[in-house]
Amino acid sequence: MKTVRRLLYSDIVSSVTFVALAFLSLFFFIDFVDELADIGVSGYTGLHAALASVFKLPGHLYELVPIAVLIGTIYALARLAQSSEYTILRTGGLGPGLALGLLAGLGLMFGVFTYVIGDHIAPLSERQATLLKAQFRGGISLGGEGAWLKDHAATPLGERHYSINVGSAPGATVLNDVRIFEFNADGRLLRRIFAASADIDDDALWRLNDVRISRWDATDGSADAQVSQELRDRLEWPSTLTAGVVAAALLPESNMSTLDLFRYIAHLDSNEQAAQRHQIQFWKRALYPFSCLVMVALALPFAYMHARAGGVSLKVFGGIMLGISFVLLNNLAGHLGLLRNWSPWAVAAAPNLVYLLLSLAAFAWLVRYR
Repeated sequence: MKTVRRLLYSDIVSSVTFVALAFLSLFFFIDFVDELADIGVSGYTGLHAALASVFKLPGHLYELVPIAVLIGTIYALARLAQSSEYTILRTGGLGPGLALGLLAGLGLMFGVFTYVIGDHIAPLSERQATLLKAQFRGGISLGGEGAWLKDHAATPLGERHYSINVGSAPGATVLNDVRIFEFNADGRLLRRIFAASADIDDDALWRLNDVRISRWDATDGSADAQVSQELRDRLEWPSTLTAGVVAAALLPESNMSTLDLFRYIAHLDSNEQAAQRHQIQFWKRALYPFSCLVMVALALPFAYMHARAGGVSLKVFGGIMLGISFVLLNNLAGHLGLLRNWSPWAVAAAPNLVYLLLSLAAFAWLVRYR
């Protein structure tokens, strides 16, 4: 059985690696061509464009691994079936259950690889690509109105709520044009802090520079309030918004790992903000590695098709179509779940369950009737 495992695993891994490298080369070329439009702007060179394209490769690999596993496994198994090697393995004792178990083990290995790429390497490289381009584009793009964050704190004077607006961000934790609006528990505006820039350390301490503070003091509890102004060179503002939470709010979702998403969802929930979009993304990331297990199960029926039922190229083409349909269904489920307010974990799990049931049904039918 070790020989059979070695044969299957070596053929499948080499095929999956070849398919993944081919796709990555294509995506690198597309990204590099897209970056050529920015060469010569603010010192952005071809080397920077190539480096930014390289930084995007782990993110592409994370998205491509299940499709590469499907196509590579179909190619390896179809080639074994065409040369009658798989028939020999079946007559030698490789039953359907044993074959499914061997491929399930390989699918779990691919799943672990996908998790490592998606949670540890891809977010870091995507963040580096974003920050690299931000150096030459005047900061991270936050739209015309900037980015908004919410915070709250319990103080000796009562509960306080904060709305923070960030105009631009040269880096993930370096902010420009920061406005902080402080409200009491009744929703009355008490203070507005404007800072030209801000730095955030690991302890969620905001160091504000060139600060202008406006206070609204209602001494008698009436609606009329006296406004006072104060200027400071620096101000330290304690907050619960850590550097990771701020980076999650400012950077694209592709820069966030599963743990980052979990922490940001907890922050949104604590501030009574809508978090369904991030919850769907969290569950999709958490369940995405299991897509590799589904893909190897989906590829196994191709080994039981007769060699004359289409050549290897036709079966590979079928695998490509299945992979594309899986990606489309995965993306469609996310959008429908957001519109219909479906349960996030069900939205993320539905494509995997559909294709797993499809693969097992096809496998059982081929084993029984073919």
